[in-house]
Amino acid sequence: MQTFDRITVNPARMNGQPCIRDLRLTVKRVVEAVSIYPDRQELKREYPELEDEDIRQALAYAAAVLEDKAIELPAVL
Repeated sequence: MQTFDRITVNPARMNGQPCIRDLRLTVKRVVEAVSIYPDRQELKREYPELEDEDIRQALAYAAAVLEDKAIELPAVL
């Protein structure tokens, strides 16, 4: 079983959303940033407080909490 020692939840911070190391940086924001900045060096310039393990755990946490169901997508012709 995976442990997420860098993911914190505090009802008094960011409305209780899962955050990175109790910073005001949510897991959701990190996942969004990874999609916007595929170059990790650029991502780290934008978010200098992020460490490699923070990014890895944010992605792993997001994957762990997603429902495992199929989503219909339009067919490509």
